[in-house]
Amino acid sequence: MLKVTLLNHTPNPQALIAAAANLCYSNKNIKELSEGISEESASKFVGMLSELGHESPVEHVSFTFGIEGISRACMAQITRHRIASFSVQSQRYVVFDCEFITPPEIEENEEAKEEFLQTIKIIQKSYSKLSNILEKKHKDKFTAAGENEKKATELAQKSAIEDARYILPNACETKLLVTMNARELKHFFSLRCCNRAQWEIRQVAFQMLKLTIKVAPNLFKNSGPSCVRGPCKEGKMSCGKAEQTQELYRNITKY
Repeated sequence: MLKVTLLNHTPNPQALIAAAANLCYSNKNIKELSEGISEESASKFVGMLSELGHESPVEHVSFTFGIEGISRACMAQITRHRIASFSVQSQRYVVFDCEFITPPEIEENEEAKEEFLQTIKIIQKSYSKLSNILEKKHKDKFTAAGENEKKATELAQKSAIEDARYILPNACETKLLVTMNARELKHFFSLRCCNRAQWEIRQVAFQMLKLTIKVAPNLFKNSGPSCVRGPCKEGKMSCGKAEQTQELYRNITKY
């Protein structure tokens, strides 16, 4: 099951952004700038920056999320956002534990679900068989090289799953940590909250936005797909549901 957690973020993010923006136009020292900003004034200032499109001060704050219960397919999409830092559970060091993500369209169709589950079972069986075959081979090699029983077993298992993982599908469940600055987050939301985004990453983005908007409401005000702020940028590829989408993001804190 999908679980998104806001693990950490820059303290007082809106105040820091306001201080960074003020610095460009003030002869005060940095300490004076930081101390002279109230929560209310920072919130208003950040709102004004968003309306004006001044984004560089926003890069000074960052947010770190823990994301669990997603597929490797979804993970591949998230990591395409290059202005970010990622730590992903490794299939090279972690034995596949048979957890996988079933797309809703497959889950809701009995025939498709049956085919999907049968294929997953075949892959699970093949993965275990490959791991066992390779582990035995590598253990013999490490034992012959002088390693004790325990060490030879540990090294053999690691070497075995390193190659056995090649048979695993995109459906495999994984988890990761991701850190983005606020400017990149807003860009991420504009692309991945869109109805045309793939269903799984759209769910992830929606959960991330819900968490960030609680911490910095004015900073992430009007975040989401382009239709929340104005005309849809998808052109002829638009989903045609601008009004429903706008209503959803106006009330995002209710979900």
